[in-house]
Order: sequence, then C-alpha cells, then structure tokens
Amino acid sequence: MDSVWVFLVWCIGILGPVLVLFCRRRFSTSDGLPPGPPGWPVFGNMFDLGSMPHKTIAGLKKDYGPVVWLRIGSINTVALLTAEAAAELFKNHDANFAERSITEVMKVHDFHKTALSLSPYGSYWRVMKRIMTVEMLVQKRIKETEPIRRRCIGDMVEWISKEANVAAGGESGRIHVARFVFLASFNMLGNLVLSRDLVSPESVEGSEFFAAMIELMQWSGHPNIVDLFPWLRWLDPQGLRRNAERGMARTLNIVGRFVAERLKERQLGGGARKDFLEVLLECEGNGNDDQQHKLSEHELNVIVTPPGNHEKGQTELAQVVGKSNKFEESHIESLPYLQAVLKETLRLHPPIPFLVPRRAIQETNFMGYQIPKNTRLFVNAWSIGRDPQCWDDPLSFTPERFLGSKIDYKGQNFELIPFGAGRRICAGIPLAHRMLHLVLGSLLHEFDWRVDEIGKNAMMDTRDRMGVTVRKLVPLEAIPRRCSTNFPAE
Repeated sequence: MDSVWVFLVWCIGILGPVLVLFCRRRFSTSDGLPPGPPGWPVFGNMFDLGSMPHKTIAGLKKDYGPVVWLRIGSINTVALLTAEAAAELFKNHDANFAERSITEVMKVHDFHKTALSLSPYGSYWRVMKRIMTVEMLVQKRIKETEPIRRRCIGDMVEWISKEANVAAGGESGRIHVARFVFLASFNMLGNLVLSRDLVSPESVEGSEFFAAMIELMQWSGHPNIVDLFPWLRWLDPQGLRRNAERGMARTLNIVGRFVAERLKERQLGGGARKDFLEVLLECEGNGNDDQQHKLSEHELNVIVTPPGNHEKGQTELAQVVGKSNKFEESHIESLPYLQAVLKETLRLHPPIPFLVPRRAIQETNFMGYQIPKNTRLFVNAWSIGRDPQCWDDPLSFTPERFLGSKIDYKGQNFELIPFGAGRRICAGIPLAHRMLHLVLGSLLHEFDWRVDEIGKNAMMDTRDRMGVTVRKLVPLEAIPRRCSTNFPAE
C-alpha cells in the first residue's frame, strides 16, 4: 500500500508542473509572436530539431519566413534566418539582445561571469573587453607577437613532417591534419595568454592543461535536458554539471600554478612579460579569462582546400611568397585567393552555426513582432551563409565569388558573420584573421597534399557532429609531401 502512495505522490509531483506548463501555453495569447511550427505539450519543438538543429531550423524559412518562433522545452526561442533579419538585429536592436543565454554547464565555478564571451552585459564585460582590445589585440601588440606565431607554425610543419614519415613506414602515410593545426593554434594562444607553449612532448604540465581543456569542451558540448527544463537543475539527471565541475577544477588548479609561478617571478624582480596574464595582474584581475577557449571557438582547423582550388592557392603563394621562402603574415594582404578560400570556408561552415546565443533584456518590437523578455535568440549564420538571396549557387564551394568583392567577416557585412557582429562581436577577430591565414597558407606552401580512397571518402562525407563547435563527423586524413624547394638547406 505504501508503494502505491509513493507512486501517486511521484505522479502528482511530475504531472503537476507538466499540466501547469501546458495550460499556460494553451491559454496564453500568441498575438504578436513570430510564426513558427506547432509544438508538443510541455516539450514544445524539442523533438522536431534533430541532431543538426541549425539545418532543421534553416529549413523552416520556406514556411515561416526569416524570423521563426520556437518553444524548446520551456524556453522561448526566436531564430533569425536571413541577412536582412540579422542586419535589423545588429543595427537597431543590438543593446536589447546584448545579454547571453547561458547553458547550465557554463555556470560551473561561475565561469560564465568571468569569460568575456559569456559574461553578463555590464561593467565587468566593458572592462574586460577594453583590456582585450586596448592591451592585447591592438595591431601593435599583434605585430610584436608575430615571431611567436611564426615559431609555432614552424613546429607544426616539423610535427607534420615527422608524423608523415612515420606513417609512410606503414601503409599509406595518411595523417589527421586538423590535430596538428589545433595543437599549433593552442600554443599560439598559450604564448599570448601565458608566455608558454601549452602542448609539447617536453611539458607534462602543458599536456595536463590541454587534456583538461579538451575534457571541459567535451562536457560543454553535450546537449543538456536541464537547459530546456531549468526546474530539473537540482537533479542534474545527465551528470553533466558534476563532470564539468571536475574538469573545470582541474583546469583552474593548473592555471593557479601558472599564476603562482608568475607572482613568484614578480616578487623576485623578474622581467615582466607583456602577456594577458601580466595585464590581468597589473589590473588586479584573477587570471581566469576565457580568451584561449573563445578563440578556440574560431574553427582554427581550416586545413587543405578541395580539389581544383588547391593548385590555385599554391600557385598564388609561389608567385607572392616565392617557392624557397617562408610564408609570413606580411604576405596575407597580397594573397586575395587565399583570403577568398578562407571566406568561402567560413561562409559554408561557420564554426558556431547559431553564434553564441543571446537573450532579450526587455520586451522588444522586432520586425513587427513582439519578442518577450528573456527570449533566447539564435542568429543562424549557417542559414545566412547559404541564402540564395545573398549568394549565387550558394551550396557550391566557389572562392572566386569573393575576388574583387569587399565582403568581409568583420561584422559589417551581415551575409557573412561567422564571428558575429554588433557590440558582442568576437573581440579576437584581428588575431584570428592572422592565425587562420598563417595556418592555411603555411600548409599549402610547405606541403603538396593528396588523398587516397579513404581520404576521398572522408571529403565526400558531409556529415557533422555537434559540440561546442560543429566538426566533421569523419575527420579528414590526407597525405603530405614536403615541397622539395622548402626543405631546409643542408
């Protein structure tokens, strides 16, 4: 008998909130809201989005237009699907949607309050952005750190050469290119933030930090039922918050050792290194900023271009750089085809398809619709990049479309916004611009690339997997051959 009562109490505890939510939705007015697909009671459109929600939501444009209303679990959501809608947001309503929509995992150890990309819109965010843009990401500072990036690229080239030689001793010589790109990019950012390589065979501490960051990113990328039904927060049914807390604790412990070492150096009168940690210490900050994580969101694994474009890129590099010279950042502005390849890659494959979600600070009249306060807002950069109203033959990889065009990804052209726009645009664009071109240009200039049947199948497989960023489900593996003219002189 007791078990029956327990069962009844449990049912009432579950069904009570369910009925309240359903009745609120059923009998509340939807006048003034944007159009959108009908949803299920309680769950809304949660089961309609599939494994690639940015693609599913993009498909709603033909039925509902450029502004679509969704209810995902208990969360009101509006999605913008065209450049016109994005322009209206960033030009006329940027401040009203300047707050972030934060996932539960990102709240561990108050990470969302200290990370520049996620922090609440207010005084702290303004101070941190000023530090980043004035102290670290001005052209003078970026120019000063160019030798560091050049060294990291040299390390990447040597890693690829060694790995290719080892692989060639087996069956094929195939290597996972993006792995080496990521490691080099991680070290570039590590030197900017902490004046040290974060990944190298000699650094046990650096390897620990790298592993901790990867673990944290993996937990952060998992879909979490708590984000859709916040009243389940206390239960943490998937254990994601607990796992993220452990990963963040490891990361903070390692960063704490880095900070302690720097403080000891300062006490001993060691020469100050003008990295991000030093700037934070000078400003009495805490050294736990998210710069390395934020820039890792910039899809720094742009690798080799598709067949047919590869040769054009190499020809341009040979003409501008010279076959026996190293690719330098100073060459970037003289390489329009390389820039076009990168823009076309970001157009078709923005690393964060919805950008970083925003939240309405107040009720807003947007394009004739009433958007309630606290509504989550997605800007579907993936949909915008494939909009036939903006692009001819939008599904084809055609870098030539950008030759002679003034369209750029720095937030002024709303048909190409892989890094966002408005006041919360990615602060790291000036650095990312150099790093992406440096990595891609060096890969093309230093190596001849080919793919075998396995590599061709990976290139043809267009499936993705969701996480913090969208990545290929089947990673590209290619076979590098060092260009003979680029071997170091004996």
